Amino acid sequence: MGRDYPQSMNAPTDSPATHLLYLHGFRSSPLSMKARMVGEFVHREHPGITWWCPQLPPSPRAAAALVRQGTADWPFDRTAVVGSSLGGFYARWFALQTGSRAVLLNPASFPARDLSDHIGEQTTWQNPEERFFFEPAFVDELRVLEADIARLAPLNPVTPDRLMAIVAKGDEVLDWREMQAFCAGGDIRLLEGGDHAISDFEAHMDAVFGFLRLA
Repeated sequence: MGRDYPQSMNAPTDSPATHLLYLHGFRSSPLSMKARMVGEFVHREHPGITWWCPQLPPSPRAAAALVRQGTADWPFDRTAVVGSSLGGFYARWFALQTGSRAVLLNPASFPARDLSDHIGEQTTWQNPEERFFFEPAFVDELRVLEADIARLAPLNPVTPDRLMAIVAKGDEVLDWREMQAFCAGGDIRLLEGGDHAISDFEAHMDAVFGFLRLA
């Protein structure tokens, strides 16, 4: 999981994206409000785009492996990723590994710390009858990904053309200051209010898709 993708980190950022990856958050799914809105927009306005929003397993190691496998043949100079909450953390990791453009929506900055309080049986937001067990080992797996980010970030400084973030000061789950620091150097849209779900996401979609520059 700690090995990098083989592609160059110096991939150009001026190419329109032909491939778009969406990564959902903890206890979420491809049925989340933001995932569905992004997917519907892509299918309606950019039907030629390769779009993938996988159901991520609870294990971060397995989630990283799934993303690696599913994007192994993607052209990373024409790939973009959007991630929300824990998916925003994964998206940051993916972008550092591949050089892809990234949009982070209220990203989890220290998931190993924060999710250590959630060990045990969990349900998904979209289907409360669906249950999974968040294991103690998963916290250690998050620490490995955090170490990957810490190692790669200084080598690949964030620029506004590579990373955009929407960060809500009103987030009831994550500290907006930590999220702001996590995305430092990028194009950060700091919302004075808002919430963790970014319930007014529709109002930000023009900015998001303007940054993504889909083909």
